[in-house]
Amino acid sequence: MNNAKSTTPRLQTPTDLGSNATKDIAGAMNAILADTFALYMKTKNFHWHVSGPHFRDYHLLLDEQADQLFASTDIIAERVRKIGGNTLRSIGDIARHQRLSDNDAAYVTPDDMLAELRDDNQRVITAMREAHDLCDEHNDVATASLLENFIDEAEKRVWFLYETGRKGDPTGH
Repeated sequence: MNNAKSTTPRLQTPTDLGSNATKDIAGAMNAILADTFALYMKTKNFHWHVSGPHFRDYHLLLDEQADQLFASTDIIAERVRKIGGNTLRSIGDIARHQRLSDNDAAYVTPDDMLAELRDDNQRVITAMREAHDLCDEHNDVATASLLENFIDEAEKRVWFLYETGRKGDPTGH
């Protein structure tokens, strides 16, 4: 291709990963990024709309979790760029890549909010583990390392959502 004729500049981030590695890992990470944005928005939605006797505790928990999710988005997107990939550009791009379902219901019970967020976080963990395997295949230790930290954070979110929403016997029986 003759660059002199090209009207669209191309981003050429140098990397020692092969083009297949960049394509595969960037694709997996962009899907995780889209799911993270969707989960962030759902968490904020539930934070804004939670009600009931545990309002304060749930409101604060969901705000804390949303902050953690939002903080990870820049790290994920910048990692995609560091390995030579392109990342998400818009709300529409997020919607095209996300695998989590939105929740536009006018009212969701607090118990259903916690359960839905717990399940969505668990889905993101599964996707991150799959992406980690992909990173291992391509010897991308830096992305794998980031994913390990994000998996740990997501597991903590699942744990807190599970324990907060539990009813009955505290021993789990």
